[in-house]
Amino acid sequence: MIRAVIFDLDGTLVETEELKGLSYARATIELRPELREADVVEAFKDFVGMSRQEVAAGLMQRFRLEGAAQARMAEFSVNAPWQVFVQVRQRIYEAMLDDPELLLSQRYPHNIAYLQEVRHSGVRIGLATMSYRHQVQRVLKVLGLSNAFDFIAARDDVEQGKPDPEIYFLLARELEVQPEECLVIEDSPAGVKAALAAGMNVVAVSTSLTHQRLHASGLLPPQHIVDNPTLLPTVVAHVITHHQRNETQR
Repeated sequence: MIRAVIFDLDGTLVETEELKGLSYARATIELRPELREADVVEAFKDFVGMSRQEVAAGLMQRFRLEGAAQARMAEFSVNAPWQVFVQVRQRIYEAMLDDPELLLSQRYPHNIAYLQEVRHSGVRIGLATMSYRHQVQRVLKVLGLSNAFDFIAARDDVEQGKPDPEIYFLLARELEVQPEECLVIEDSPAGVKAALAAGMNVVAVSTSLTHQRLHASGLLPPQHIVDNPTLLPTVVAHVITHHQRNETQR
């Protein structure tokens, strides 16, 4: 039986992944002005759902930012070039989060509506995000979802980021359910991998950043990937029915 539904945040309830991609692109151009913003945004698609250190390391290698970042280490009082890149990007992203109208324009109303529907069904509700808690709180406040979850797990709460399953094991413990009793709604291959590795049931909602990679990954059956957000409740109901049927046959 499904006793808990766990949502991802970025790219699932609000398209902050798009804002993150743009902030990484602008930070990249600050370090190497000759590069193109569109190229960095496209490259960011390979890192959606990963920790900021992993994203920074990947983009720095791809766009050869090491030298430019190293030259500014003293300015930021950090010990590694990737930390320079993260701080430059963080300043840009924090400014985006300070704009409530921008955040509201990026929300996914159908997915949020389904979250509200689940709240009234009696199951436990969790949030599993690779954003840091102070950012999560700001976004949820703007979306009116500060009190929507029984437990929130953020990047601060785990040592390993997605696709490691640590964050999902944490949520299962805190929600007092078994992993197989959880249904996860994710948007990225990294998030899907993490939830599957924890032994949970997964539905993926695709976005412009993750559509191609989700379908190409082979992680989920096509019928468990939602390309039309209005179909999310239908797909979730199908997955729950499939789960219950498998339980009955055991």
